[in-house]
Amino acid sequence: MVCEAACQPPLAEFNKTLRELNGHIQKNLLTDCFLGYEICGMVRTLSIRLQDTTGALKGQIYDSVKPVRETSKTSMGKLLEDVRAKTNSLIALPIDGGAVPITTETMRRLQEMTNYLDPLSSILASLGDGGWNSGSTNNSSTTLDVGPDSLKLFGQYAADTVDTLIQNLAGKARVLLKGKNLQGIFIANNVAIVTRMIRSSELAPLMEGYSKKLNDWRKQGTAMYLEAWREPSGHLLDVQYTNRSKERPQSGGLDSAAIVKALGSKDKDAIKEKFKSFNTSFDGLVASHKGYAMEPEVRNQLGKEVQNIIEPLYNRFFDRYREIDKGKGKYVKYDKSELNRALASFS
Repeated sequence: MVCEAACQPPLAEFNKTLRELNGHIQKNLLTDCFLGYEICGMVRTLSIRLQDTTGALKGQIYDSVKPVRETSKTSMGKLLEDVRAKTNSLIALPIDGGAVPITTETMRRLQEMTNYLDPLSSILASLGDGGWNSGSTNNSSTTLDVGPDSLKLFGQYAADTVDTLIQNLAGKARVLLKGKNLQGIFIANNVAIVTRMIRSSELAPLMEGYSKKLNDWRKQGTAMYLEAWREPSGHLLDVQYTNRSKERPQSGGLDSAAIVKALGSKDKDAIKEKFKSFNTSFDGLVASHKGYAMEPEVRNQLGKEVQNIIEPLYNRFFDRYREIDKGKGKYVKYDKSELNRALASFS
């Protein structure tokens, strides 16, 4: 009783200080929410020390930090809403498919939050699984203790944040960027930054369960980009009749001269047109590819994907019909090694 009575004046000053700090945090919630998390963590440590030393004051300490704790709970939903609002407010996206600053900003904020895992885990536990997404006001628990599964809640919160970011960016890309190939580049670039910043920080073990979703986003961006390459690959397709002896593959390799000689004039014209159309389409896509802004891992990965699609088709087509212009280069612009070099330059 003497201890509690002696501590009332400093406790009153402590309460006043926390109220003033809480007012500051509320006015600057998106930037100074971390101060709230830090206060919750420090007060938890203080309460444990005082309880161990005096056997008293724990309840009063908890009451003093409750306003800061409530503000910190509010910040979890506000931070998510901030990501949504900033992405929705974008009126233009980079015309070269480059990533937008909001991606790096969001990931840096999540990285910073890992410095306050103990208080955040407790705050999220009081909100409950997904409570940061709802408009409901859950009653705050009077304990600051961290449960064994509390860290999983932070991983889920971080995953929800990244999902909100990428979903809204993908939606913006569909509206503001022309062509699925450019949209795919944009998505792939932002996903690459997210992936890199997770792997290089304390987020990695906490968001391990989100890796499949990130991979799905990456595949979606890749598929959208590769749609543009259907056109040149389509020019490399032809009809072969396997029941015709002249068109059956011969041992020792294909005799292009014999294959071309066996073609009718219309078929020859069609093959010439296929080579010309391929050259035009391929050269245009090469120029576009080199003009896109790509994260290093995106450029490398997409370059390999394109090479895996185009090179086998072209090599087969070239082997069969390279003699269509008898080496003059009028229709057959690339030999196999030249095409390989062009594709290798992608990455």
